[in-house]
Amino acid sequence: MDLALFTLLHLLVFVYWLGGDLGVFYSSTILTNAKQSSAARIAAAQVLAQVDMAPRTAMILTLPTGLTLAALKGWLVLGPVSLALIWMAGLIWLTLAWVLHVRHLGPTSSARRADLFIRWTVIAALAVLALDLWPNAPGLPLFLKIKCAILAATILCGLLIRRALVRFGPAFGRLVQEGASAEVDTEIARALDESRPLVVTIWLLLLAAAFLGLAKPL
Repeated sequence: MDLALFTLLHLLVFVYWLGGDLGVFYSSTILTNAKQSSAARIAAAQVLAQVDMAPRTAMILTLPTGLTLAALKGWLVLGPVSLALIWMAGLIWLTLAWVLHVRHLGPTSSARRADLFIRWTVIAALAVLALDLWPNAPGLPLFLKIKCAILAATILCGLLIRRALVRFGPAFGRLVQEGASAEVDTEIARALDESRPLVVTIWLLLLAAAFLGLAKPL
């Protein structure tokens, strides 16, 4: 029963991550369409911001659900206490992500810096698992190591997307306050155009991870 439950949760994480990302991608095409009215573009941005919390939530829950599955299948030696701590840490991170979303905290806030620290820490931990440096998991299957590397890569892509979108906030603020203009449209389009290849990369990584999880070819 536990195995079936966590397998379902892990699958739902994949569905909402990929599906939410597709919704965000489509909303961004409306946002960059200069033929749309300013009101329509602002509405698309609001939809984008809300829908984007689905993949953000899913990404965070990927780790505790995946590690729990690995433990239940005997691929990773983690006791009940360790799993409980992993879930607690994951839920704290998820709460932090939602606080950042609801309160619209800026990049210099302590909460934003804490989120950034957590992401780099998770990337490092996943690299340890991918390189088989975890002391209690000498026999981790190769496909699972690759999945750990893939998750680390998706988190890194997310950080690069943030960097690409640095100019988006000020440009969108001008769209709201001043209305559309050629300069504002160019800045918004440039920011989103830089981030889209990274989004597509995340999609491909997710599909690869899903295939490895289902086929277990290695």
